[in-house]
Amino acid sequence: DSETFEEVVVDSKVVDDKEKWIDEGMELSLVYFNDDVIEVNPPNPYVYTIIETEPTFKGNTASGYSKPATLSCGAVINVPGYLEEGDMIKVDTMKADFLERAK
Repeated sequence: DSETFEEVVVDSKVVDDKEKWIDEGMELSLVYFNDDVIEVNPPNPYVYTIIETEPTFKGNTASGYSKPATLSCGAVINVPGYLEEGDMIKVDTMKADFLERAK
């Protein structure tokens, strides 16, 4: 709760497949029904840091080349070949898609 700073306990079944998008310190949107959380929604889009990806080699920056990258939240998505570890990127958390390099 961002007003009282109380932690809210959420059943793991409710978090389900959205858990991979939850990052340290992230504010989440919670949907309640009869005082129970029934849905957890991470912000969309959200900026993550690439913490692991294969190196960029000369010639691998051709248009359309993509590679897997592990994000700071633990999720793995495909990103353009020119991106490197440490880069911050904007991700569509609903579709698991790279949107753009963050400014």
